[in-house]
Amino acid sequence: MSHFGLPAPVWSFMSSTLVWFRRDLRDFDHAALYHALKNHRRVFCVFVFDSAILDALPDRADRRVEFIHASVVELDTALRARGGGLIVRRGDARDVIPTLAAALAVSAVYTNRDYEPMAIARDDEVAERLRVLGIGFETFKDQVIFEKSEVLTQGNSPFSVFTPYKRAWLKTLTDFHLKAYPVERYAAHLAPPPDREALPTLGEIGFERTDLAELGIAPGMSGGRKLFDDFLRRIAAYKAKRDFPALKGVSYLSVHLRFGTVSIRELARSAHAIGGEGAETWLSELVWRDFYFQILWHHPRVVGACFRPEYDRVQWDDAPERFAAWCEARTGYPIVDAAMRQLNRSGFMHNRLRMIVASFLTKDLGIDWRWGEKYFADRLNDFDLAANNGGWQWAASTGCDAQPYFRIFNPVAQSEKFDPAGAFIRRYLPELTKVPNAFIHAPWTLPPIDQKLAGCVIGSDYPVPVVDHAQARVRTLARFGVVKGASGDSA
Repeated sequence: MSHFGLPAPVWSFMSSTLVWFRRDLRDFDHAALYHALKNHRRVFCVFVFDSAILDALPDRADRRVEFIHASVVELDTALRARGGGLIVRRGDARDVIPTLAAALAVSAVYTNRDYEPMAIARDDEVAERLRVLGIGFETFKDQVIFEKSEVLTQGNSPFSVFTPYKRAWLKTLTDFHLKAYPVERYAAHLAPPPDREALPTLGEIGFERTDLAELGIAPGMSGGRKLFDDFLRRIAAYKAKRDFPALKGVSYLSVHLRFGTVSIRELARSAHAIGGEGAETWLSELVWRDFYFQILWHHPRVVGACFRPEYDRVQWDDAPERFAAWCEARTGYPIVDAAMRQLNRSGFMHNRLRMIVASFLTKDLGIDWRWGEKYFADRLNDFDLAANNGGWQWAASTGCDAQPYFRIFNPVAQSEKFDPAGAFIRRYLPELTKVPNAFIHAPWTLPPIDQKLAGCVIGSDYPVPVVDHAQARVRTLARFGVVKGASGDSA
């Protein structure tokens, strides 16, 4: 059941139901909430701080948890204004949801679908426990425009190449797919929590405050709305500016998309209506998002393994020292180190830089893409398994529609092209502030006397390059030679 207008289940309208919020922290254009309100007399709402997820996080000061917590508080306020409110629990969702559903005597639990393997397994278990209790479990499409097998090849198989997928996606798209779910039409059916206990504080769920506010990251629906409104004023220039990290060219909405404080339908609808190369390019990025979700759903093996199994034969280097240099922004390549400092300090990294540092780790340092994927998973505010896995496998040439393994980003050339004046580099590497523009991308080429004049002696004030790119390129071609013959040029 994934579109409004479908008939209600026979057990529904005079009954109560429970809407389980997860990565959809908003009270508008919400598929599961809409269907629950339309089909039931009383609708309770719950959010679970799932201990199965939270207990595995490496840091108690996790920006994502603070973002979620603040967004949950805002969602509760919004639902209360409509006559409802959030029941908030901490515990294993597999136990909490069936127990709560039984206590509330609801006839069903409604939720929006998740496509990650662990989430699917969790939901299957919850559904079975509810079934034993005689309670239904209804799921809906909400976080994507098209899911699962809604966009297939002419041979009815899933796409593994983006460009034909995008063509088919656009051909399938109608105004109906972009239409908002009118939650407000049935909001009177919201039920307040049976006990008006205060929402748990961040400390009470076992986490600490972070620097979200100092970084200017505004959680919740209000934060998402402000960013989207700002981006709409800049969207025409998106194509021209999106690859330059020193410019304000991207939307910065990824963390809001991750936790559903914005609606993917509203975003896609706006881009589709505006048109022009900026909006069309941004819409293409939203299509990429759907593409990676359907890849993950059809091919869950990509979690931990190469999409293209033949690349599992590639022998990566066991090089913890080089990996540490990459993690700690000590590679000696300014564009890589500046990008890693951005990530380590803020939990954000510009998309062009994600490609550059991922290519550098796998193609220059010869390190397994899974090491980088895990590092990003731990630190990105907007971490999303489908996109993170897809991006890393793209860079490592092991994934679907990946760049050819012989296309090896030259970090200096990438730096010169996308940060020509070194503005982004200097923002995060102040030790290079006085290095002339002509040498900012490869400061080791600056003559020693000029290094002293610039106050940046290589090997003392800034690291010597951890690897020679030309030599690394030769090693990469040999490494991938186990799969195919090597040829090609650096990008």
